[in-house]
Amino acid sequence: MKKLFLLTISLSVTYNQLKAQGANTVFTKDGKALEVRTTPNNTLVELNKADSLFKFNVAVANFPAGKKLDWHYHPDGQILVYTDGIGYYQERGQPKRTVQKGEVIKCLPGVQHWHGASAESGASYMATYSTLKGVTVWLEKVSDEDYNSNNSTAQKVNVEEEIKTLSKNKWQWMADKDVDKLGKLFDSQAMFVHMGGSWGKERELEIIKSGFIHYKKADIHEVLKPIILDNTAILLNRITLLAVVGTNEVSNPFMVTEVYVKVGNEWKMGSLSFSKLLTP
Repeated sequence: MKKLFLLTISLSVTYNQLKAQGANTVFTKDGKALEVRTTPNNTLVELNKADSLFKFNVAVANFPAGKKLDWHYHPDGQILVYTDGIGYYQERGQPKRTVQKGEVIKCLPGVQHWHGASAESGASYMATYSTLKGVTVWLEKVSDEDYNSNNSTAQKVNVEEEIKTLSKNKWQWMADKDVDKLGKLFDSQAMFVHMGGSWGKERELEIIKSGFIHYKKADIHEVLKPIILDNTAILLNRITLLAVVGTNEVSNPFMVTEVYVKVGNEWKMGSLSFSKLLTP
């Protein structure tokens, strides 16, 4: 199993390098396209078939959102390395797991399971497996109850990514003095806490528009995992902020606390607080 795992990791790195170069899932060998099998649920590219020397099969699978395989098991086990998107994995009698890019799943020999894409996102993975003890054994289809169970986990992952994206965009809007976009993002009751004082939405927008404080550039060093509490999200960023305050250009390290609230179908910024750090 250790050799199988190391081979999977090595091939996964190669796959991502090819993908970054624009190869995506189109692979060739000796100038000929490798075998590609398309089903209603996924597209499978056979990278390597087991032979007398190398006992492992290697394939890349791509699933559209909402698609999955039936229940099945592998007599000799399987290793999955998720290379893109958000997927689901579940073993018989166990809760469904949400799997993201970079995660590794070890399907133990003989353990019944299913895997595929999440309901909201497509997913891709690289699979390495042996058929020395027999081929994959296919079982019944995955029920809607199993597939839709614990969907709150996937929704939480999507919310976390949405909050991170909003935060990143916000720094650019502040640098660009784009008060129109910031005005839509800031809640009407939002509060902004700076070293020199605290104030509400209208004053913050006026300060940005006038250039009295120009958030020139935020170098983001670390973004902590967002805390999601019902309709509230809390995000911490460790940054170095280059700003122009009045006529002075200053650079300071901060831990920035951002609080977002869900208003209807949109996330609004409820507060933005700057805590100066002693070290960058």
